[in-house]
Amino acid sequence: MSNEQKKESPTETVSHFFNVAAEQLGLSEEICQTLIKPYREITVEVPLRRNNGHLDLYTGYRVQHNGSRGPYKGGIRFHPTADIEDVRALAALMTWKTALADIPFGGAKGGVTCNALELEKDELERLTRVFTSKISLILGSQRDIPAPDMGTDAQVMAWMMDEYGKRHGHTPEIVTGKPIELGGSIGRNEATGHGTSVIIAEAITDFNLSFDKVVIQGFGNVGSHTALYLEQMGAKIIAISDYYGAIHNPNGLLIQQLFQYAAERRPLTDYSDADQISNQEILELECDLLIPAAIGGVITGENANRIQASAIFEAANSPTTISGEQVLADRGIPVFPDILVNAGGVIVSYFEWVQNIQQFRWDINRVDKEMKEMLIKAYKNVSEIHKSKGVSLRTAAFIVGVERVAKSTELRGYLT
Repeated sequence: MSNEQKKESPTETVSHFFNVAAEQLGLSEEICQTLIKPYREITVEVPLRRNNGHLDLYTGYRVQHNGSRGPYKGGIRFHPTADIEDVRALAALMTWKTALADIPFGGAKGGVTCNALELEKDELERLTRVFTSKISLILGSQRDIPAPDMGTDAQVMAWMMDEYGKRHGHTPEIVTGKPIELGGSIGRNEATGHGTSVIIAEAITDFNLSFDKVVIQGFGNVGSHTALYLEQMGAKIIAISDYYGAIHNPNGLLIQQLFQYAAERRPLTDYSDADQISNQEILELECDLLIPAAIGGVITGENANRIQASAIFEAANSPTTISGEQVLADRGIPVFPDILVNAGGVIVSYFEWVQNIQQFRWDINRVDKEMKEMLIKAYKNVSEIHKSKGVSLRTAAFIVGVERVAKSTELRGYLT
């Protein structure tokens, strides 16, 4: 393990960015201590009887960071990296993201430390139901509303909704990111990738950027839909990666064809019309835009000097470490932060929750129109602070989010 990995845990990274914004805002030590610590953390044992008869014991988590602006909101991650440190940091990020997007939610995150790719479908269902039953005490449509994340999808959300409903009755608004047939919102599945493309479209004009050479690290739900929307906008995607490796073609990749690969769970490395490169090499390709869309902590102080992108758009959660950010800042490479770039997902999750409560479905035109309006408003708030205060884009985004949460916390009387 490198010194940087020891020094920069996910929680420390998020706390650092919070502290920079809090200092800019002149917040008191009391309010800072109130905002930075989670409201509640629970850890549960998740036993799973595998199909081979073996009993595996997993650990699950749900962290509720701050609920002063509304019910806790955040995804459920089934991934080997989903430990308490990871989940705690991601819960805090959700607090600042929902506030930046100005939707009436707080921040939470959950996860089970497992590899979902190694589980059969029925094993995944059993794991989901056991985990849901163990955390259901702190869930609720006006309390805490999960959503999909790495290793989970609409089907997992359907199982969560059903398990919760066994005790509480039919409650579709208990989770978002569900199948359309069970109350999911049209446009939710592609919302994070679509929202990423909306932010990029705004920034290209504002920051005089090009998208003739785009690199996307990660080709799951977020990365694949980002690639599709950017291709429709006229971008040329020259490299993408997945769990198994990365592929590169300087003449551009056929995204529609590769999207089908992802849908069939075929490794991108099966694709013949491209060179195979490593998941590390893809980050260091010369390009106009680099879009990390997979796991966190991939741009570090160790590799940031080798980044050859003109700008970075964080479609993943927390892909850049503190030292990585500093190196990029010193080199003049703008980083458009995760809490802005990937906020399209939670915005459309909010729309889904609203539709479930109203029992009235919106069409795709309304979903897309309202998501774009909210994202562009958030982008303009960040861009204005970035330019007027001379701070980084990330600090500007945190200033917006932290200020709103600080205000709601004070108004509720938490400090009296």
